[in-house]
Amino acid sequence: MLGKIRIPLLSAYRPVLTEGRYSRLISASAVSFLGDGMALVGIPWLAIQLAKPGQGGVVAGLSLAAYALPGALGALVLGRWFGGMSAQRLVAASTGLRALGLATIVALAVTGQLDTFSYIALLAASSLFSAWGNAGLYTIVSQLFADGRQLPANALLSVSQQISIIIGPAIAGMILLKLDGSAILAVNAVSYLLLLTTVARLKLPRQPAVARRAGVVAGFRILAQRPQLVALLLITAAFFFLYGPVEVGLPLYVAGNLAGSGQLLGAFWTAFGVGAVIGGFAGGALARAPGWPTVIAIIFGWGLTLIPFGITDNISATMTSFAIGGLIYGPFPAFTISLFQQAATASELTSVLAARSAVTTTATPLGAALGGPLVTLWGAADTLLYSGIATIMLAALVTASMLLLKRSALGSEVKNQFTAIGRLTAGSGRR
Repeated sequence: MLGKIRIPLLSAYRPVLTEGRYSRLISASAVSFLGDGMALVGIPWLAIQLAKPGQGGVVAGLSLAAYALPGALGALVLGRWFGGMSAQRLVAASTGLRALGLATIVALAVTGQLDTFSYIALLAASSLFSAWGNAGLYTIVSQLFADGRQLPANALLSVSQQISIIIGPAIAGMILLKLDGSAILAVNAVSYLLLLTTVARLKLPRQPAVARRAGVVAGFRILAQRPQLVALLLITAAFFFLYGPVEVGLPLYVAGNLAGSGQLLGAFWTAFGVGAVIGGFAGGALARAPGWPTVIAIIFGWGLTLIPFGITDNISATMTSFAIGGLIYGPFPAFTISLFQQAATASELTSVLAARSAVTTTATPLGAALGGPLVTLWGAADTLLYSGIATIMLAALVTASMLLLKRSALGSEVKNQFTAIGRLTAGSGRR
């Protein structure tokens, strides 16, 4: 039985791992993801340390939002200059700015000059190119695997990111035993420099000369011609938005309800990461699953795993539920990104992925920014509970909308569009 499960997974991933350039890329990306995994603990913890009494939730929420939200602004306003850049230059610009911003925070913290305003401002500045960097990274994957192997390549990137959530918070917790949150950000800055140098040295396949459709606005115009992808993007954005308050609520739930430390917070994120890694690897088995029912099931399942936070302060129960949440969420990122990669042409891809990234990277920070005031109003436990309930309601709303569409005159056409996503996914699985 075990062999039957293991063989198809190995057959899907082996052709990807034998590509030397991809091996170097994913190795450097894994180190960068590790830095971000540590930052899950370091950013809110340093924010709480800098904040005045009673303002920890608000400052932590704004800090997490600042680490990602300006990337959407950069995607919108920098398209004129960035839309025509090569994928390598996009990644280099993003990682270079991120490393510079984090290093400046560390320098100010060491000299005792860091305050909440400068902390949030520097986090915001460091993230300005992040949407373009993300688009560049997945465009490189498409260039390396133009033969349809993007799904396993994306899955490995996603899994390495989730592994960082296992290891990163645990390392961050150990660092916090002796140092403060700024030390974690110093390590994160170095990890971005490693990714920058690795990507800069990659020799990618020569791309045919095509007229690039530059900018995020062009990306949105392309998406407008594919209603099935617009629907998927909007639902994903809503899903990520409702997740946002978790990034603020969980640290304060651990520090307040559980009277825990940074080490316990790291343990929660590690539990989530273990589940997500298992789910991400198993996602290859979902390649032929019906697309929309799978998306709805993931959203619904994640919402359920947040309910225990509102009804118990038992560490084992809530940590187990959070791990199950990671297991359910694991396949989601690689699955959705692959659909965009396969639906766009070479000339469209960077703009389409930047448009997608502008929306998705905005959603979680907006939710996190809202999470700060919600925690102040409701408390951490109830914020996590209501996030779960709202996520379940989103899954129910999408299900109801699909049922209504099937009964309408427009239902037949939309159903065919949704079926195209399922066929695209199944075709990727067969390849």
